[in-house]
Amino acid sequence: METILFIVISLLASALVYFFLKKNQHTVTISDLQRENEMLEVRLEELDTLKDEKKSLDIKYQSLENKLSDIEKINVGLKKDLDQTRNTKDEAVIKFAEHTDRLMIEEQKRQQKIIDDKESELSEKKMQWKQHEDDVQNHIQLICKKNIIDYVSQEDFPYPRNKPDCSIKILDQLIVFDAKSPLGDDTSKFNTYLKDQATNLKKYAKHSDVRKELFLVIPTNTTHSIKEFRIDCGDYMVFIVTKDSLEPIILSLKKIEDYEFADKLSPEERDNICRVIGTFAHAAKRRIQIDQWYNQIVISDIQKAGRILPKEFVKLVQQYDTAEKLNPPQEKRNKKIELSELKENSDDFKKEMNTKFEILDKNIPQIDPQIIEKTNNSENIEN
Repeated sequence: METILFIVISLLASALVYFFLKKNQHTVTISDLQRENEMLEVRLEELDTLKDEKKSLDIKYQSLENKLSDIEKINVGLKKDLDQTRNTKDEAVIKFAEHTDRLMIEEQKRQQKIIDDKESELSEKKMQWKQHEDDVQNHIQLICKKNIIDYVSQEDFPYPRNKPDCSIKILDQLIVFDAKSPLGDDTSKFNTYLKDQATNLKKYAKHSDVRKELFLVIPTNTTHSIKEFRIDCGDYMVFIVTKDSLEPIILSLKKIEDYEFADKLSPEERDNICRVIGTFAHAAKRRIQIDQWYNQIVISDIQKAGRILPKEFVKLVQQYDTAEKLNPPQEKRNKKIELSELKENSDDFKKEMNTKFEILDKNIPQIDPQIIEKTNNSENIEN
């Protein structure tokens, strides 16, 4: 706009100069001046138009300046918000990174604690296993020392490659005892483990001076998981026992020595021993036979009573049967059953029964034999 004004003014100045030059030369005509005047008026009108346009443009420019100022203010505010958001985001990222690092460190510590606990638990179980082996060895040593039995330690076992935890020697035969314990609290696979260990005992049983009955000693609190306490491995037999049962087992094995001396007895002594054993065997079998016969009679009588008695009697009998309880004498450990006491109790029982039978004979009326015969005949007919 300023350029246009400058051009207009330049034209006017040029026109005035030209006019004055013409005047000075006295060659300018009135018509020329009028024409020039008209041209100047047109130029002035154009100048007014340009001024109006300039005012309009100035107003628009000012409006644009105001809008630009507002936009710059908004931009400054947005920049501040952006910077604040960026700072907040950076702080959040830093906090998240720190929190992530802290969680990773805590997780590493947790994982390490789990590993340490597992290692500690495994070490404790190994200690328990080792403790079980030591307990078994010490217990067998004590039994051997108390009963004068040769104890063979792991170091003294004659075969260098395969050595059990401990063994004993009876009549030049080695009897192997190997302690076994589950590694953890889970005993579900302990039974399978013992079967595998029983198979591995072949490395001991293959020797000629090792007795073909071998023993695996387990903790007492694991017996509930064992299904078979006797494993037949063909050439040898494996027995699964507990520490508490070692002493009677070892003492029963020691009895083998007594049998070996039987050939040193005289024929009369051997005959006396056989006679006593035979008498006991016959008496035991006869007692079993009598008990079986008596049981059958008692059961038959009970069934017969249930058939012939009235129903109300049967119910009453059942009530008394349910309420009744028999308490046989309780056997106590380390208390010897004296033969004299049994004989005395038997004599007292006989006297008491004889007394009761005498009273019954006096009070029971005599029954006519013909009535008994008729009753038996009627029962035979019904049967």
